[in-house]
Amino acid sequence: MWALFGLASALFLGIYDIFKKQSVNNNAVMPVLFFSTVASTLLFSPLIILSFKSPDLLANTGLYVPKLSTFEHLQVLLKSAIVVSSWVFAFFALKHLPITIVAPIRATGPLWTLIGALIIFHERLNVYQWIGIVITLLFFYLFSTAGRLEGINFKRNKWIYYIVAGTLLGACSGLYDKFILQRIDRVAVQAWFSVYQVVILLPFVLLNEKIRKRKNITFEWRWTIPLIGLFLVIADYLYFYALSNEDALISVISALRRGSVLVAFVVGGVLFKEQNLKKKGAYLAGILTGILLITLGTVL
Repeated sequence: MWALFGLASALFLGIYDIFKKQSVNNNAVMPVLFFSTVASTLLFSPLIILSFKSPDLLANTGLYVPKLSTFEHLQVLLKSAIVVSSWVFAFFALKHLPITIVAPIRATGPLWTLIGALIIFHERLNVYQWIGIVITLLFFYLFSTAGRLEGINFKRNKWIYYIVAGTLLGACSGLYDKFILQRIDRVAVQAWFSVYQVVILLPFVLLNEKIRKRKNITFEWRWTIPLIGLFLVIADYLYFYALSNEDALISVISALRRGSVLVAFVVGGVLFKEQNLKKKGAYLAGILTGILLITLGTVL
């Protein structure tokens, strides 16, 4: 059953990426990011209030938000800062790059998480994981050659650096999640994270409004914007729920979650009529093979 929740999480995460691309295309990025996070905050705010006012109503429902200490709030605030930074880079990159370029780069996240774990937690890699790293890096290089066919030079295009920065920050968030979720309730982390992301973004959005108006960058409301927040909340909730199962294998769930890139790549590629899908698809398959070896290497 936990594997089904992992697959469902991947499906919602893939659709979430498509909604992001649809929302930022020819649109102001910061307002899109802000209103999408507000949507997720609106979902969790009633749960936080009910958990405080009438805790018995949510007891044993999987939706109860326990109280946190000041230090625990600061830990969640730090997670929010890391994730919001990752999103800012990723949203800007997604506006200016094809989704069939962005999605495979984001898929390399577990590689950087593994390298971080190697450095920070002194984890040792087995043969499968080393092979996975080599395969991932090889196909990532080949993938950069596919980008050149569309006039995207991986060395000179600043939006490539943006998506790489977003991916690296996402990997940092993954490492931090490993630490924080061992100490703080998963629902509390997700609920208060949804609140703090708005708090962090608000001053930057207000500052960006002056720049946006000066540069005459228009913002257009689209109903895919709140759906970004909704689908991310559902994807994360299903992911954390799967992990909470005693029999669940985190390596398998993580591998299943990588399936989201296939949804974003295939559906997004067709929907946005992007180029060189066969070549990029072949290189993506190589990247995912490497990521699969890295992920499953923890249990092999």
